[in-house]
This record gives sequence, structure tokens and C-alpha cells, in this order.
Amino acid sequence: MGQLSFFSAEARQPCVADLAGLLCGPGRAVGFARGRAARIAVPLDERWRGSALVAALAERGVQARVALVPPPEPEPDAEDVTEETEPVEVEPPPDVWEVATPFRTDLTGLAAQWGEGGAKLVPPDFTLHGGVLRMWALASGRWAESGYVLGLDPCAPDTHEPLQKALASSGLPATLLKSGGPALRVVGRRRLERLAELVGRAPRGVGERTWPAA
Repeated sequence: MGQLSFFSAEARQPCVADLAGLLCGPGRAVGFARGRAARIAVPLDERWRGSALVAALAERGVQARVALVPPPEPEPDAEDVTEETEPVEVEPPPDVWEVATPFRTDLTGLAAQWGEGGAKLVPPDFTLHGGVLRMWALASGRWAESGYVLGLDPCAPDTHEPLQKALASSGLPATLLKSGGPALRVVGRRRLERLAELVGRAPRGVGERTWPAA
């Protein structure tokens, strides 16, 4: 590989601002004490992501924990419940893991930039660089259909198109996928080479099937 881009994760010092990548994906920032502190929590579909994110956060001076989130109790339909109703076997929902930071004063800036009136929004001057993309890939990146997919927040549809524009501004035009969970897909050898350069080498324990490569 030639000279690293200034925007590459490996050419930049890891910092708390990189946690914006978690908010690009399914992460949420929650304020506390009238904006004097905030925390970030990220739901994950695979356990390995939790371990990798905890390590990545530690590199940025942020201690975090990973825990299994208990599924919500299903509510019975009153119209279908009778004394004669036979018990029905319900398939358990898939495990959902969560990485959460403690409340910290140095996360209030991110919380304020990404939230307004309880809604999650992309900051108007938001710029993607390697550190942010690296955290985004750890939280929700994967390979799919010969392209690399960065998962979006299904509960924040207003963030999808702004993030698509931010990727394009970083030299990574992507297709917005709505079926199978909202996501942005990057395809093409040159674009994948640039993405791989920006995010840097895969962290220890992260398989090639989930990490960007050309």
C-alpha cells in the first residue's frame, strides 16, 4: 500500500469524536443532567461486535460494557385468549447485544450535534473520515452481494440520505438499500479499495467476512 490518506484511520490518532460512527449506524446518544453528560448505546446483532467495540472504545479512552439485552415480553392478544386456547409455541427472538458507555461529559457534544427534540439527525457539517468509518464498520458493517454494506438506524430514517451524501463526499458513492434492513452498499473495486484504506486493518478477532477489503 502506498502513502496513507490523511483521512485514513491509521493516519489519525483515535479520539472520542470517532464515536460518531456508532451514531451513523444503530447507535443512540442519550443526554443526562440537563445536557451536562451523555452516553452512547449501540444494539448489535452479533456478540463479536461487542468485544471489538469495547476494545476500540478503550483505545479512545472510553470504557464501555457489553451485555445481552433481554427480549421484551410478548403481549397476548385479548381477542385470541380463551379458556380453551391451547398454548402456542413461539420462536424466541434472536439475541440482541448492546455496547453502552457510561455517562460522560465529553460525549455531550456528540449528543447535541446528533439530536434535536428527541430525534436523531445528521449534523449539517458532518464529514466522514477513517476513524468514524472504522467505528461504523465495527457496529454494523458486513459483506453482501459483492459489496460492502454499512447498516443504518431503522428508527431514524431522516439520517439515511444525509449519510449517503456524506459517503459520496468522501469518495464512496453508495446505494441506499431499504429491504432487509436499511443500509448503504459500496460496490466497485476502486471504491472498495478506498474504503479499505480509510478504515485500516481489521482489528484482532474480526474476520474478513465482516471487514472492508478490495
